[in-house]
Amino acid sequence: MAGVRLQDVADVAGVSMKTVSNVVRNYPHVSAKTRERVQRAIDELGYRPNAMGRRLATGKTGLLALAFANVAIPYFAELARVVSRVAEEFGYRVLLEETDATLEGERALMAGSEAGLVDGVIFQPSVMRSTEIARHRTDLPLVLIGETAAPLTVDRVMIDNVAAARDVTDLLIRAGRRRIGFVGHERPRLSETSRQRILGYQEALEAARITPDPALLFSSAEISAGGSVDAVGAAIDAGVRFDALVCRDDLAAIGALRALHERGVAVPDEVAVTGWDDISFSAVTFPSLTTVAPDLEALARRALELLVERVDGYGGAGRHEIVPYTVVVRESTP
Repeated sequence: MAGVRLQDVADVAGVSMKTVSNVVRNYPHVSAKTRERVQRAIDELGYRPNAMGRRLATGKTGLLALAFANVAIPYFAELARVVSRVAEEFGYRVLLEETDATLEGERALMAGSEAGLVDGVIFQPSVMRSTEIARHRTDLPLVLIGETAAPLTVDRVMIDNVAAARDVTDLLIRAGRRRIGFVGHERPRLSETSRQRILGYQEALEAARITPDPALLFSSAEISAGGSVDAVGAAIDAGVRFDALVCRDDLAAIGALRALHERGVAVPDEVAVTGWDDISFSAVTFPSLTTVAPDLEALARRALELLVERVDGYGGAGRHEIVPYTVVVRESTP
């Protein structure tokens, strides 16, 4: 129903406008009976809160932005789903903003393309340096996620990528593999994500007294399944010997599986393969993919907790926090 007002809902529910507002904002101190009556009126009238009106009434819009490189990347799509679901528990809805992993796109976000529309932003930067992030807006609450270095003034939530890379590499070493390659990092310039994961991979090799071999770093012009198909295929065709592959992410691992299959290399008997992110596809590849699984629920919940605290007035120094991960073992490793 068009033009439904907060007062209309209050009249139908037999409560005050303030009570309706408390229900819409998911304010905890509303009885279950009253909340049910108000929600029934909202559903009956088809009321939808107006973001700008809500800002005028409460100082908040009830909207948050989640910004990252590309929603077509499965990890980001799955992250967005979890963040949106958890945000509902905090009484917020989530808008998605893509930056295309470009400096221009990330600068536009930080300059405030959503100014006045959202109460805060969860942002996974790809290219902006921490000092530049620190120089941008101080009036819009911000929480960073992911591996890019964070300013001391900004909250950040991530998993320990170095430790996770050590763990997944050590899994392969304990399975008897010694010629372990790393697949999927950028050729022109390493991202912070790739740098941390290569570091953990190297630390595990050195701890096992295996000398890291630069010939086993298989890079590509872009991080994609297709880039991984080309990189692994070229290595095999050039006679590079390896018995396991640590892949930067699940898409790179899926590309590696394709390249190995095309050349008749058995997985995991001849070459074991691991991925990263535990996207939904990883459980149904053939063979199914062993992968590092970040705890997306914990990451989303902690990022939202920190952001809501900022929205509600917290002004302290940045909190940099680590959330758990697991290594999910499937058929692509022994």
